[in-house]
Amino acid sequence: MRIERSFRGISQRLAVHYLTNLGGEVVAEDRVVGDDWQASLSESKATVGPTLSLNEVDVVFEGDDDVLEPLVEQFAQKAMRAGG
Repeated sequence: MRIERSFRGISQRLAVHYLTNLGGEVVAEDRVVGDDWQASLSESKATVGPTLSLNEVDVVFEGDDDVLEPLVEQFAQKAMRAGG
C-alpha cells in the first residue's frame, strides 16, 4: 500500500522526529524505515496568499495495509497545527 500526504507548517526535520517517535529509524536524511513500513519525505515552500508562505512536507508512506493506516493517522495527529 502507498499513501501520499502533505503537511503544512512543519519542517522535514520535525516530521522525521515524529516518525522516529512512532518506531521508525532514520536511514537517510529524507527516509525513515519502521517495521513493515517506510516513509520518504521532501520539503518545499507553499504560497498562501500574496505575502505568506509556509513549509510543506510531502510524505510518501509505503507498507502493509494493517500497519500503514494507523501509522498515517498517528503521524497526522502529531503533525496537525492549529491556527491562532
